Amino acid sequence: MKIGLDAMGGDFAPRVTVEGAHAALAHLSEQTTLVLFGDRAALAAADNYGLLDDPRVEVVHTTEVIAMGDHPVKAFAQKNDSSIAVGFRHLCGGEIAGFASAGSTGAMMVGCMQAVGQIEGVIRPAIATAFQTARGGEGLLLDVGLNADCKPEVLAQYGIFGSIYARTTLGIENPRVALLNIGEEAEKGNLLTKATYPLMAECGATGAYNFVGNVEGKHLLTGEVADVVVCDGFSGNTLLKTVEGFYHILQGKGVHVPFLEGLNYENVGGTPVLGINSTVIIGHGCSSALAITNMIRLTERAARTDMVSQFKRAFKH
Repeated sequence: MKIGLDAMGGDFAPRVTVEGAHAALAHLSEQTTLVLFGDRAALAAADNYGLLDDPRVEVVHTTEVIAMGDHPVKAFAQKNDSSIAVGFRHLCGGEIAGFASAGSTGAMMVGCMQAVGQIEGVIRPAIATAFQTARGGEGLLLDVGLNADCKPEVLAQYGIFGSIYARTTLGIENPRVALLNIGEEAEKGNLLTKATYPLMAECGATGAYNFVGNVEGKHLLTGEVADVVVCDGFSGNTLLKTVEGFYHILQGKGVHVPFLEGLNYENVGGTPVLGINSTVIIGHGCSSALAITNMIRLTERAARTDMVSQFKRAFKH
């Protein structure tokens, strides 16, 4: 299996992408080949590890980079030889099984929507983030920023995304799916959550996923109530950034416990785009080498599952 990395993507590329890729090789399967998309000379100049000489590494030379300040749609169309555009062509052509980048999020989403395309029947894709729970397992939150405004039908579909991803990639059997709300009672919430609740309850009744009702924000990290928490992208992104900020405050005060490290974005690696026809992982623009390493590992982990095919089966009606 081959997975691709945008080696020019991120604030500190290619230095950290080369370092992160080198570290990732120790964790990848011997049968996995890592394909780096980027300027060969720039990658060679940053390679202090012998990465480019490793037989499990391939380099696809590209001459352009989509910068963070570029207009995503225009840049994706005009910079045909950019590391992101070339990476997506390889993904769509089946030459790689997954593609990851810490580069322009906008350009990555253009590639997801215009090149890869969303699965038929999906209203809106979502981006999700996994997190460590106090019980020692993993949980999933979605959407975390792709769709700030959502309709009830979209949130109900997120339950399907989250349930399949949690089962196939996180290894959670029969994951408990909940709706983020200001109270646990069915009648609580705003217009969106009140309209969403019966749709998710119907999905639970028909066996689409294991719906367990509303969950409050205080229960997110406990892992006691739910494994998958569904919300709109505005709420999810706000919650995610709050947790990240809390982590950094505790780090600054010298609090170091294993549970907190599960909240560090570097250890998560990136966010999968769910509801599209292939495996795409998006990382923070400020990703460190450690974050790049874990983004690559997550890409391999997700690509090895039958997640996308299960999405297609779930929406085939």
